[in-house]
Amino acid sequence: MISCDGDRCTLQGPLTMDNVVAVRDEGSRLLPTGPRIVVDLAGVTEVDSAAVSLLLEWRRTAQRGGRQVEFVNLSANLKSLAALYGVSELLGG
Repeated sequence: MISCDGDRCTLQGPLTMDNVVAVRDEGSRLLPTGPRIVVDLAGVTEVDSAAVSLLLEWRRTAQRGGRQVEFVNLSANLKSLAALYGVSELLGG
């Protein structure tokens, strides 16, 4: 589930293969359109490789639109997956 207030969005719950499409679709409707977006991942309870893929997709989409996205409060598991795939610097982890 995603909630946004201004340029800051918060994700809650799991971010896995089971729900990544729903989260992606919800994000398409809710993510702010301003020049900068902060996505807070502190409430994410479970991740798998789908989480990394979704965050990279959001980053690419934002960059294509001339916007910047920042991911904050990445869990240790998400940081570990990002390191495994060699994309830590892209996610800020």
